[in-house]
Amino acid sequence: MGHREDLLEGAKRCLLEKGYARTTARDVVAASGTNLASIGYHYGSKEALLQQAFLALTEEWGNQVGPAGSGDGRKELPADPYQRFHTVWEQVIAAADASRPVWKLQTEVVTRLDDDEKLREAIKEPQREGRLGMAEVFLGLDPEADPEKARVAGLLCQALATGVMIQWMVDPETAPTADDLTEGLKVLMGERD
Repeated sequence: MGHREDLLEGAKRCLLEKGYARTTARDVVAASGTNLASIGYHYGSKEALLQQAFLALTEEWGNQVGPAGSGDGRKELPADPYQRFHTVWEQVIAAADASRPVWKLQTEVVTRLDDDEKLREAIKEPQREGRLGMAEVFLGLDPEADPEKARVAGLLCQALATGVMIQWMVDPETAPTADDLTEGLKVLMGERD
Protein backbone atom coordinates (compact mmCIF):
# COMPACT_ATOMS: atom_id res chain seq x y z
CA MET A 1 0.00 0.00 0.00
CA GLY A 2 1.06 3.55 -0.65
CA HIS A 3 0.63 6.56 1.62
CA ARG A 4 -2.83 7.36 0.22
CA GLU A 5 -4.19 3.91 1.09
CA ASP A 6 -2.32 3.85 4.42
CA LEU A 7 -3.89 7.18 5.36
CA LEU A 8 -7.36 5.97 4.46
CA GLU A 9 -6.95 2.76 6.50
CA GLY A 10 -5.51 4.71 9.43
CA ALA A 11 -8.35 7.23 9.29
CA LYS A 12 -10.92 4.41 9.25
CA ARG A 13 -9.36 2.85 12.35
CA CYS A 14 -9.28 6.22 14.12
CA LEU A 15 -12.90 6.99 13.27
CA LEU A 16 -14.04 3.65 14.67
CA GLU A 17 -11.91 3.98 17.81
CA LYS A 18 -12.12 7.70 18.58
CA GLY A 19 -15.07 9.02 16.60
CA TYR A 20 -15.25 11.85 14.09
CA ALA A 21 -14.81 14.85 16.38
CA ARG A 22 -11.96 13.41 18.43
CA THR A 23 -9.83 12.15 15.53
CA THR A 24 -6.88 14.45 14.90
CA ALA A 25 -4.47 14.58 11.99
CA ARG A 26 -1.74 13.35 14.34
CA ASP A 27 -3.92 10.35 15.27
CA VAL A 28 -4.28 9.44 11.61
CA VAL A 29 -0.55 9.83 11.00
CA ALA A 30 0.25 7.60 13.98
CA ALA A 31 -2.27 4.96 12.87
CA SER A 32 -1.10 5.02 9.26
CA GLY A 33 2.67 5.27 9.71
CA THR A 34 2.79 8.26 7.36
CA ASN A 35 3.43 11.96 7.92
CA LEU A 36 1.32 15.11 8.26
CA ALA A 37 2.28 16.38 4.82
CA SER A 38 0.84 13.23 3.24
CA ILE A 39 -2.68 14.18 4.34
CA GLY A 40 -2.57 17.48 2.46
CA TYR A 41 -0.84 15.98 -0.54
CA HIS A 42 -3.25 13.05 -0.99
CA TYR A 43 -6.54 14.41 0.37
CA GLY A 44 -6.20 18.19 0.61
CA SER A 45 -7.23 18.30 4.27
CA LYS A 46 -7.91 16.16 7.30
CA GLU A 47 -11.63 16.81 6.85
CA ALA A 48 -11.58 15.50 3.27
CA LEU A 49 -9.70 12.40 4.43
CA LEU A 50 -12.18 11.76 7.26
CA GLN A 51 -15.09 12.16 4.84
CA GLN A 52 -13.57 9.57 2.51
CA ALA A 53 -12.86 7.23 5.42
CA PHE A 54 -16.43 7.57 6.70
CA LEU A 55 -17.86 6.83 3.25
CA ALA A 56 -15.55 3.84 2.88
CA LEU A 57 -16.70 2.45 6.23
CA THR A 58 -20.37 2.78 5.38
CA GLU A 59 -19.78 1.20 1.97
CA GLU A 60 -17.95 -1.68 3.62
CA TRP A 61 -20.91 -2.19 5.97
CA GLY A 62 -23.24 -2.29 2.96
CA ASN A 63 -21.04 -4.86 1.27
CA GLN A 64 -21.02 -7.02 4.41
CA VAL A 65 -24.80 -7.27 4.44
CA GLY A 66 -25.25 -6.97 0.69
CA PRO A 67 -25.81 -9.61 -1.97
CA ALA A 68 -25.21 -13.17 -0.87
CA GLY A 69 -23.31 -15.84 -2.70
CA SER A 70 -19.84 -14.32 -2.41
CA GLY A 71 -18.51 -17.41 -0.65
CA ASP A 72 -18.49 -15.91 2.83
CA GLY A 73 -21.20 -18.13 4.25
CA ARG A 74 -24.16 -15.85 3.64
CA LYS A 75 -27.38 -17.40 2.46
CA GLU A 76 -28.51 -17.31 -1.15
CA LEU A 77 -31.22 -14.68 -1.46
CA PRO A 78 -34.65 -16.17 -2.24
CA ALA A 79 -36.88 -14.83 -5.00
CA ASP A 80 -39.93 -14.54 -2.72
CA PRO A 81 -39.94 -10.92 -1.47
CA TYR A 82 -40.87 -11.77 2.14
CA GLN A 83 -38.30 -14.55 2.35
CA ARG A 84 -35.66 -12.30 0.78
CA PHE A 85 -36.52 -9.47 3.22
CA HIS A 86 -36.22 -11.94 6.11
CA THR A 87 -32.92 -13.39 4.92
CA VAL A 88 -31.29 -9.98 4.51
CA TRP A 89 -32.50 -8.87 7.94
CA GLU A 90 -31.01 -12.05 9.41
CA GLN A 91 -27.67 -11.00 7.88
CA VAL A 92 -27.96 -7.41 9.12
CA ILE A 93 -28.95 -8.43 12.65
CA ALA A 94 -26.30 -11.15 12.83
CA ALA A 95 -23.74 -8.41 12.13
CA ALA A 96 -25.26 -5.95 14.64
CA ASP A 97 -22.56 -6.36 17.29
CA ALA A 98 -19.74 -6.12 14.77
CA SER A 99 -21.49 -3.17 13.08
CA ARG A 100 -21.93 -1.21 16.31
CA PRO A 101 -18.81 1.00 15.84
CA VAL A 102 -19.94 1.95 12.31
CA TRP A 103 -23.46 2.83 13.50
CA LYS A 104 -22.08 4.77 16.46
CA LEU A 105 -19.95 6.73 14.00
CA GLN A 106 -22.95 7.29 11.71
CA THR A 107 -25.02 8.73 14.54
CA GLU A 108 -22.15 11.07 15.44
CA VAL A 109 -21.81 12.20 11.83
CA VAL A 110 -25.54 12.96 11.62
CA THR A 111 -25.23 15.27 14.64
CA ARG A 112 -22.48 17.21 12.83
CA LEU A 113 -24.39 17.89 9.61
CA ASP A 114 -25.98 21.18 10.69
CA ASP A 115 -22.53 22.64 11.30
CA ASP A 116 -20.56 21.00 8.48
CA GLU A 117 -21.94 21.75 5.03
CA LYS A 118 -19.01 20.06 3.26
CA LEU A 119 -19.66 16.85 5.15
CA ARG A 120 -23.36 17.03 4.33
CA GLU A 121 -22.61 17.54 0.64
CA ALA A 122 -20.06 14.70 0.66
CA ILE A 123 -22.56 12.14 1.92
CA LYS A 124 -25.64 13.15 -0.10
CA GLU A 125 -24.89 11.19 -3.27
CA PRO A 126 -23.53 8.07 -1.52
CA GLN A 127 -26.69 8.09 0.61
CA ARG A 128 -28.86 8.17 -2.52
CA GLU A 129 -26.85 5.34 -4.06
CA GLY A 130 -27.09 3.39 -0.82
CA ARG A 131 -30.88 3.63 -0.89
CA LEU A 132 -31.00 2.11 -4.35
CA GLY A 133 -28.62 -0.63 -3.27
CA MET A 134 -30.82 -1.39 -0.28
CA ALA A 135 -33.91 -1.65 -2.50
CA GLU A 136 -32.04 -4.12 -4.67
CA VAL A 137 -30.68 -6.21 -1.80
CA PHE A 138 -33.63 -6.16 0.60
CA LEU A 139 -36.41 -6.39 -1.97
CA GLY A 140 -34.81 -7.56 -5.23
CA LEU A 141 -35.77 -4.38 -7.11
CA ASP A 142 -33.66 -3.37 -10.10
CA PRO A 143 -32.96 0.39 -9.86
CA GLU A 144 -32.34 0.59 -13.60
CA ALA A 145 -35.53 -1.23 -14.59
CA ASP A 146 -37.80 0.75 -12.24
CA PRO A 147 -35.93 3.72 -10.76
CA GLU A 148 -38.90 5.33 -8.98
CA LYS A 149 -40.03 2.10 -7.36
CA ALA A 150 -36.45 1.42 -6.24
CA ARG A 151 -36.10 4.99 -4.94
CA VAL A 152 -39.17 4.88 -2.69
CA ALA A 153 -38.46 1.32 -1.54
CA GLY A 154 -34.89 2.36 -0.79
CA LEU A 155 -36.13 5.25 1.32
CA LEU A 156 -38.18 2.80 3.38
CA CYS A 157 -35.32 0.30 3.69
CA GLN A 158 -32.90 3.02 4.76
CA ALA A 159 -35.34 4.31 7.39
CA LEU A 160 -35.84 0.77 8.67
CA ALA A 161 -32.11 0.03 8.79
CA THR A 162 -31.36 3.20 10.73
CA GLY A 163 -34.19 2.61 13.17
CA VAL A 164 -33.40 -1.06 13.67
CA MET A 165 -29.70 -0.47 14.27
CA ILE A 166 -30.43 2.29 16.79
CA GLN A 167 -32.77 -0.07 18.61
CA TRP A 168 -29.99 -2.69 18.67
CA MET A 169 -27.58 -0.10 20.07
CA VAL A 170 -30.01 0.95 22.81
CA ASP A 171 -31.47 -2.40 23.89
CA PRO A 172 -30.48 -5.56 22.02
CA GLU A 173 -32.78 -7.67 24.20
CA THR A 174 -35.93 -6.02 22.84
CA ALA A 175 -34.66 -4.94 19.42
CA PRO A 176 -36.49 -6.41 16.43
CA THR A 177 -35.53 -9.74 14.94
CA ALA A 178 -35.79 -10.70 11.28
CA ASP A 179 -39.01 -12.54 12.18
CA ASP A 180 -40.43 -9.40 13.85
CA LEU A 181 -39.60 -7.21 10.87
CA THR A 182 -41.00 -9.65 8.33
CA GLU A 183 -44.20 -10.15 10.29
CA GLY A 184 -44.50 -6.38 10.76
CA LEU A 185 -44.16 -5.90 7.03
CA LYS A 186 -46.90 -8.46 6.43
CA VAL A 187 -49.16 -6.60 8.87
CA LEU A 188 -48.48 -3.32 7.05
CA MET A 189 -49.31 -4.98 3.75
CA GLY A 190 -52.57 -6.36 5.16
CA GLU A 191 -51.42 -9.94 4.65
CA ARG A 192 -51.67 -11.03 8.26
CA ASP A 193 -54.61 -11.03 10.64
